[in-house]
Amino acid sequence: MATGTNGFILTKRKLEKILPHLTYLRINISAGEPKRYAEIMGVKEEWFYRVKQNITDMVAIKKRLNLDVTIGLQMVLMPEYEDQIMPLAQLGKELRPDYLIIKHCSDNEEGDLGVNYAKYEQLYNTLRKAENLSDDEYVVTVKWSKIEAHGKRSYQRCFGAPFIIQMSGSGLVAPCGMLFNEKYKKFHIGNIAEQRFKDIFNSNRYWDVMNYLASPEFNAQKMCGSLCLQHKVNEVLDAYIKGHVDLSQPPQGTAPQHINFI
Repeated sequence: MATGTNGFILTKRKLEKILPHLTYLRINISAGEPKRYAEIMGVKEEWFYRVKQNITDMVAIKKRLNLDVTIGLQMVLMPEYEDQIMPLAQLGKELRPDYLIIKHCSDNEEGDLGVNYAKYEQLYNTLRKAENLSDDEYVVTVKWSKIEAHGKRSYQRCFGAPFIIQMSGSGLVAPCGMLFNEKYKKFHIGNIAEQRFKDIFNSNRYWDVMNYLASPEFNAQKMCGSLCLQHKVNEVLDAYIKGHVDLSQPPQGTAPQHINFI
């Protein structure tokens, strides 16, 4: 079992109960300074200190109980947050989670967030400086493959949805989180509050949606938001369909951690 959280409600008492049962725990925290944390996260400034203490407690509990759980921090980076890259990387080095990952921000198909992907290039030196803070027990990792994609796709069809299907907090099952909105109802497959996921998966509706996404009628370059969860899967499968890669051979090298969650 694994979970992502803003880290605010995970008090020491709760952490003592849940950490022994988790494979990984990821805290979304996009700033390393109290004032900017409040601005970026849209919360009160004092929240920063509570989250910081909760991270300190979870690291201590992991060490005391000798747990295998991986504790990580995640920064969802927009170009205007550059000033928080180094403070957050340094905060991680102080608090000692297992990692900090710095990733892009995915805009929706209408560009409502106004992410200027061209401006990420101006952050490259700062991002490399943050990675250099890594040591034997704390790793700063930048999601370069998506940051360097400039928000663009090389493919038009979506082959990845069957491999990473998503579910909203209401129980709605859809190909991806960007399609949860009611205006994308034609992509909605079912709801686990109304029927079993097994039945949803085996339904004609499921395959109607998946086959449409993989058909020439669908164009991910025009009909989707940028850099979705299925993006890397789609890149590989698109290359496979076009005969550019061979997937018949077993993967080489060391398997990544938590592969069952990837």
